[in-house]
Amino acid sequence: IGVDGEYLHTFYLILPLPQNVIDYLLDDGTLVVSGGDNNTQHNQTNNSDSEEEDIQWSDDETTTTVTAPEFPEFNSKVLKAINTLGGCVFPKLNWSAPRDANWIALNSSLQCQSLSDIFLLFKSSDFITHDLTQPFLHSSDEDSPNPAINYELVLRKWSELLPGGEFRCFIKENKLIGISQRDYTQYYHHISKQEAQICHSIQEFFSQHIQYQFLDEDFVLDVYRDSWGKVWLIDLNPFGEVTDSLLFTWEELTSGNSLSANQEEGDTAQQEGPVFRYTTSDVTVQPSPSLSYRIPRDFVDLSTGEDAYKLIDFLKLKKRQQEDSEEEVEEEVRQ
Repeated sequence: IGVDGEYLHTFYLILPLPQNVIDYLLDDGTLVVSGGDNNTQHNQTNNSDSEEEDIQWSDDETTTTVTAPEFPEFNSKVLKAINTLGGCVFPKLNWSAPRDANWIALNSSLQCQSLSDIFLLFKSSDFITHDLTQPFLHSSDEDSPNPAINYELVLRKWSELLPGGEFRCFIKENKLIGISQRDYTQYYHHISKQEAQICHSIQEFFSQHIQYQFLDEDFVLDVYRDSWGKVWLIDLNPFGEVTDSLLFTWEELTSGNSLSANQEEGDTAQQEGPVFRYTTSDVTVQPSPSLSYRIPRDFVDLSTGEDAYKLIDFLKLKKRQQEDSEEEVEEEVRQ
């Protein structure tokens, strides 16, 4: 894809995103489109037969008909692209994929087979909304005006990737300085067992096919290493806070100091080449960060213990409920 198609082995198709589609994605009051050629209408009153139409459910005698918007021309282009890519795709915008919205899909996956699948994920994703409304929020060049953006729908051929084979690489001044396990919330035994081979194959892939190929000297690279040791390019990301630093921190990545081999504070051990960080044992397994997009934040704080005051309030509430329940039982006994 632009760098060296013979070696990168990743297949994308890119479609310009029409303005009316962008407006639809940002509109909270509209429905997810059906993805078909026929307009779909949803009436807020049940009008399946003439008798039910006469039923007044409220003092307001007017009914509101909400029409699911259709984009026949764009839908045709998307379906053609999906078929070209084998019938299943992974969707994203210029920068972000709707990774925070997989919970809303029926299969809890980002795999899409139609435009309606894509819209369901995009309209449910905070990541996508951020790209459409505040793409330069963390830009370091604050004095320059934000450039005009030509938004694009990027479709990648769907592949069943094992999370334990995904890695994020941090490149600064065209030098690979750090590699992080992508799914750092889980422990994968093979990573610690094959640490040297994984690091070497990623370094080799970077130096042969990526290094000095881009205008930017600083960027983030997502790669996949399969069971045969072959490295595949997955994605490119900006070098900055808008991109998740995973097992690193942006402070240490941008400080200019040499990275330590361990993220624990106080470890000063250094090494030649990129620093490779990964989850080292089951003890360090963490809940997925995506959970905060599925359930109320208060629940996440309680489960992780991040907010001690919420936990105290919760325990007080449980104690009060228990006391109330005991009083009710005693009252029933006396009666």
